[in-house]
Amino acid sequence: MSFIDQLLAATHDNASLLCVGLDPDPARFPAHLKNDAGRIFDFCAAIVDATADLACAFKPQIAYFAAHRAEDQLEKLVAHMRRAAPKVPVILDAKRGDIGATAEQYAIEAFERYGADAVTLSPFMGFDSVEPYLRHHGKGAFLLCRTSNPGGDDLQAQRLSTVDGDPLLYEHVARLAQGPWNLNGQLGLVVGATYPAEIARVREIAPTLPLLIPGVGAQGGDAAATVRAGLRTQGGAITGSIIVNSSRAILYASPRDDFAAAARAAALKTRDELHAARSN
Repeated sequence: MSFIDQLLAATHDNASLLCVGLDPDPARFPAHLKNDAGRIFDFCAAIVDATADLACAFKPQIAYFAAHRAEDQLEKLVAHMRRAAPKVPVILDAKRGDIGATAEQYAIEAFERYGADAVTLSPFMGFDSVEPYLRHHGKGAFLLCRTSNPGGDDLQAQRLSTVDGDPLLYEHVARLAQGPWNLNGQLGLVVGATYPAEIARVREIAPTLPLLIPGVGAQGGDAAATVRAGLRTQGGAITGSIIVNSSRAILYASPRDDFAAAARAAALKTRDELHAARSN
């Protein structure tokens, strides 16, 4: 199955628009694991097991593993996901953005070493920083478009002068992803939940692309507004999917030994909020 087919199947089977972000910080682990980077796998695997039937995707953030020399634990974690949640796709949050042979190696890292189904990319070096990933059949790539951080305005909200008018930079990225760059039909866009008006604008430009939407939970994004702005359906079928990420609010729902049960409760609450917004 292609990444988008996997995503739609998991969204349907788990009745979920929720992506569980895996950003393991040993300093925030419960007491029996606290500050032990050697237990990153144990912590994350417990979260995966607790939320496997509630998520449409998992999104490990590579920096949280690499900073602790835990890349081998990330490989082990993805293999665990394949056993515990075989139908839930894995998005490697790497935000790579290089060109040529280097981009080819990053693509191998994401899709062959770690076995991810999709990866996040920075598109600001142009199409040749994206194209090597599209050679991997059925694999997805999410381009940073309108991110949730305040500094995103520094570039993304700048106005361009192009043959198509005077779009903002993030609008131009959305047009490229919806159109000429989407060679394998597996491109998506990253749009922050803290900007629902921009989510709606991106959806207008890119009506069929999946949108990866961080910012719900600890960052304060509104779940209902996010669904209204980004999700599109026709006749009950999803025509424009969304993947709403929550990381810290789920991972660190409890500092005690009950962290996995608390993570499940937090994920269930967010999953149900998103589902309710979809029904309204």
